[in-house]
Order: sequence, then C-alpha cells, then structure tokens
Amino acid sequence: MGPHPAVAAIRLAVRRVLNDILDEQTPAPPPAGPLRPELQTAHAAQTAYGAQERSTAPGPRPARMTGHPPLGVPTPSRTPSRGLCAAQRSPHDDRPGHGRPEAPLVLVACSGGADSMALASALAFEAPKLGIRAGGITVDHGLQPGSGLRADEVAQRLRDLGLDPVDAVAVTVGRDGGPEAAARDARYAALDAAADRHGAHAILLGHTRDDQAETVLLGLARGSGIRSLSGMAAVSGAGGRYRRPFLHIDRQTARKACMVQSLPVWDDPHNADPAYTRSRLRHEGLPALEKALGKGVVEALARTAQLSRDDADALDAWAGQAEATARDDAGCLECAKLHDLPPAVRRRVLRRAAIDAGSPAGSLFARHIEEIDRLITGWRGQGAINLPGKVVARRQGGRLVIRQG
Repeated sequence: MGPHPAVAAIRLAVRRVLNDILDEQTPAPPPAGPLRPELQTAHAAQTAYGAQERSTAPGPRPARMTGHPPLGVPTPSRTPSRGLCAAQRSPHDDRPGHGRPEAPLVLVACSGGADSMALASALAFEAPKLGIRAGGITVDHGLQPGSGLRADEVAQRLRDLGLDPVDAVAVTVGRDGGPEAAARDARYAALDAAADRHGAHAILLGHTRDDQAETVLLGLARGSGIRSLSGMAAVSGAGGRYRRPFLHIDRQTARKACMVQSLPVWDDPHNADPAYTRSRLRHEGLPALEKALGKGVVEALARTAQLSRDDADALDAWAGQAEATARDDAGCLECAKLHDLPPAVRRRVLRRAAIDAGSPAGSLFARHIEEIDRLITGWRGQGAINLPGKVVARRQGGRLVIRQG
C-alpha cells in the first residue's frame, strides 16, 4: 500500500521542484555537428545556443555575528549542525578525486506550522533519493513570549527528520510598513543570509493555494495592478532562490499530511488574531465569500493569479522592448514615441524609468505613475512631478526627463 493521498500529493509537488533544481545544475549539452568558425570559443558557443554560464561553487560564508542583531539582520544558528546522516548521503555525492560538482543544498523555511512541517517532511523524504542535500531554517521573530524556545523545538524537529544543516535564527522586527510587512522583511533577510551562509541553491516555502487566494484578495483591496493580482510566483527571489511547491495544494491537504505522519504542528496564535489583516481575511473574508458565492472561490482566485501572472509577464516584456525604442541617443524618453503605446505598456515604461532613477518601488504608487503619464498624454505645460526618493519627472523639449534632484 502506498502513502496516504495527502502525503503522496505533497511529495510529488516537492519532487517536481527538486527535479527542476537538478535540471538547472546540469550543463546544457553541446550542439550536434561541427561548430561554425565564429562559434569556436566556448563563450561564443554558449551565447549562440542560449546556454547560461553557471557556477556551482558556494560563495564565501560571512563571519559569525555577536551581540544583539541590528534591525532585520539574523543571528547565527543557536545550535550546531550535525553532519549528514547515512540516509542522506547519495552515491551522487561529491567524492574526493571523482571530479563531480557538490550536490546542491536545498533549505526549507519552517515555522512549525502544518504547511511548512508537511513541506519539511516531503523534502526529507525526496531529497536523498535524488542526491540532493536537504537542510532547514526556522526564524524567531521575537514577537511572542517563549518564541526562542519554540524556534529551538522546531529546529530539533527538523533534525529529527534528518535535515542538516539546520538553523534557528533570531531577528529584530522593525515597524516600517506595519507589523506584517516588517516581520516579512526581517524573515526574508534571515532566509537570504542563511542561503548565503550555507551556499544553498534554493529555499522552499510552504505557501499554499489558500495563501495565494488571500494574496490576490489583498491586492484587489489595495486597488493594485495586474502584477499584484498575480499573487506569489512559484519561483522568485534573486536567481530563483525561493520555490513554492504548494501553490496548487490546499491548506487542508498539508494539515492532513502532518496528521497521518504524526508530525507535531504548532499553530501560531497570530494567524487567528483579528488585529492582522490577513488573519481577518482568512477567518472572516474568505468564508463570507464562499457563503455568498459558493465553494470554489479559493480555486478561482488561485487560477486568476496564474492568468494574471501570464498577462503581466507578457506586458512587462512588451514594455522592455518599447522602452529601448523610445529612448534617444542621450537616454531620454521621447514623448511622441511613448504617446502611441497602449496605456498598460506605457505606464510600465514610466514606472521602470522612475525606479531606475532612484524612486523606491515600494513607495511608488499608481497615482504617481498617472501624474507622470499626464506629462505625455495630457501635456498643458504643467510643472515637474515630485516622486518618492527625491526623484523629479519633467517634460523638456518633447522628452521626458526623470532623475534625482
């Protein structure tokens, strides 16, 4: 008899992601037949055939920090990591003199909740079979009494699953953007630091289809554009560091997988605290929508996220091409060339130009882009537009100039 359907589903989702990671580690095969003279160098051949140069060597590990961490910066693991257990070692592991690259390391970010514990168990099961090293990290935000002890308990659970290395990292959460955004920023800073410290190829995150639906609704409530409605990407972060295998799996499946495997689960009280917007949406908003519209709201919102992401990617690519043709020899944007673009494309060009000039992306809102857009579509001799980051946009001689100061 095979595993429980819930366990099988989460393992399959993780296996697919791990196979993607292995594919990324495999060099592209050389082109068939003799190379043309202009492709005789390795670099030229790689460029012509679309292959990307990749380094598998981990970067240098930063020095260990001492004392209380500054805002959003993680402290090192409280407990030392052990070596790989025998079950984790694979015949594909690097051996001295074999000339093979080191097996990639994949970390799982685990809070101790059902979603991330199910993810950790699936990673621990699948990684050794594929010759991948598997570790974990849990982040202590310090927002609740006893959070440090809880983080240590979660770290020990990860070790009990056979993961190594395992870090329990404490961060200091600031106030910028509200408590949820500040905690998220501190958490991702800790995850990035852990990946750099261990030379990890990827970090798995336990966001589920329910989380995706909530993210889409939050973006809709803010009146954000299609990029915000596209929710969370399956692959994100610098170099595709973050992977979300569970975006097509519902929260109940992950919880069921933990139950049938007798995995201990910790339910964060903040997830039920009405003081937090996402918590109110989860326990009040989505149930109300399902009561009014019927079952299937979560699936529909997750599907909307994927469709929106496809559209946003296409529009972003179009905007990149349009920007290249709209700039003159001095690098300024020509208003006449921008005027005839579709608004969705033109505003993407303007947003990118403002960010390139130094305006923080998180502070640049739709109203700012609309004001810049009027310099092109509603020109009446108006003055300069002040943008976040001390960036100024003005129209001069039929050209749009966006720069700091």
